[in-house]
Amino acid sequence: MVKKSLMYINLCLILLFVGCQSEKKEKTEAASFNVTSPLIKDTLVNKDYVAQIRSINHIELRAQEKGYIQSIYVDEGQFVQKGQLMFKIMPNLYESDVNRAKAETKYAEIEYQNTKNLSDKNIVAPQEMAMAKARYEKAQAELSSMNTHLRFTEIRAPFTGIVGKLHVRKGSLVDEGELVTELSDNSKMWVYFNVPEAEYLNQMDAKKDNNPLHVRLRMANGKEFTQDGIVQTIESDFDNETGNIAYRATFPNPKGLLRYGETGNIVITSPYANAMMIPQKATFEELEKKYVYVIGKDGKVHAREIKVAAELPHIYVVSSGLGKDDRILLEGLRLVQENQKISSKYQKPEKVMSNLDLYAE
Repeated sequence: MVKKSLMYINLCLILLFVGCQSEKKEKTEAASFNVTSPLIKDTLVNKDYVAQIRSINHIELRAQEKGYIQSIYVDEGQFVQKGQLMFKIMPNLYESDVNRAKAETKYAEIEYQNTKNLSDKNIVAPQEMAMAKARYEKAQAELSSMNTHLRFTEIRAPFTGIVGKLHVRKGSLVDEGELVTELSDNSKMWVYFNVPEAEYLNQMDAKKDNNPLHVRLRMANGKEFTQDGIVQTIESDFDNETGNIAYRATFPNPKGLLRYGETGNIVITSPYANAMMIPQKATFEELEKKYVYVIGKDGKVHAREIKVAAELPHIYVVSSGLGKDDRILLEGLRLVQENQKISSKYQKPEKVMSNLDLYAE
């Protein structure tokens, strides 16, 4: 008796489930879904590339002589002119060497003049005259060398720029070649970014004659830099691992807003003629591939993979997978199944695009 009761209950549950499914399908078929077609129109597409900002000239300043830092005439972040004195290494030892070299040069000069006078009177041999002259020239060379070492105790700006971090303090003992600070010329900035191979080819095709490629810079705060840049250098080789090629754009920096080491995004505007555009909300993803539901002539929905060439706010530019006359499901993508017949209401793509305010489901 219990066994028959259980069988009866199971049968009732199965009938109820089938009934619910049939009712759900009938409601779905009875509902009217909005559909539309791709919009074919010329458009401009902005593409962003992660960028690294560098100074047009950025160097390390290093001590050329060993000694104690006697004076520091600049501060971090200070703007300095070419030739301006920045650091001075205690010169006492080098001044002594210069004085000694001067004395030796004077002695050699006197000896040379005396020997020359005697040579003019044929009192000394020509070889002795040549040796005196050689000693005098050697002394002059040593004096010049000592003066050079003395000048190296003063570290001056090799070009106009901005002082970086100070790595030494007054009284510090520095060795020859030790880093004391950096100097950046920020009058112009070099901005480096990488471009995929396909986009590189498209950009080269779109370029007219030898006109340079103009780009914009979106800074880290989301605002665009006021000056446009020009791509002046493209590397010769693609990176085999990433498939990218490196670009370098030059930006004027009259107000000094950009600094070495900043980051941002390069923005390149590319024209798309007869672009095929659809709403993002009309697409769905599976395994990192994008699909739309296409409505057949029999009213049944079929999933179709599409390729996206570019992305605009709420819009995809489609490169393949759709025809201009295809009708695609605009809303309710989660309510339908493959090969399901639906009732649809067509909306013109121009109207759909003008009212877009939703993201893709």
